[in-house]
Amino acid sequence: MTFGEADPSQIFGAASAPSVSASHVTFDRRELNRILSLYGRMVADGEWRDYAIDFLKDRAVFSVFRRSSEVPIYRIEKNPKLARRQGTYSVVSATGLIVRRGHELDRVLRVFDKAPSLVAL
Repeated sequence: MTFGEADPSQIFGAASAPSVSASHVTFDRRELNRILSLYGRMVADGEWRDYAIDFLKDRAVFSVFRRSSEVPIYRIEKNPKLARRQGTYSVVSATGLIVRRGHELDRVLRVFDKAPSLVAL
């Protein structure tokens, strides 16, 4: 490298974004679109305010917060090791209780659908 040339890693910001290695579990595009669609609906209803995504070696976790300073009220987890047993996907409450578990993400996320209620006039 001569004087005046920049290092390519400095130009493109190679160190600015952490990369996820192949040994980590991630959500694919379809799964993430479904989760973010639910998240947007719940934000519009005023129930959720913030989220975090963690890609760990054994599972991927989408955490939902009411306030960013609190613990997550729900965690949507993808754990491929449980695919043959209880199912890859689960929704876990703040207390650690597994609210719903299954093989299909759409069915697991239905736990957040509100049941229709009767309105007396």
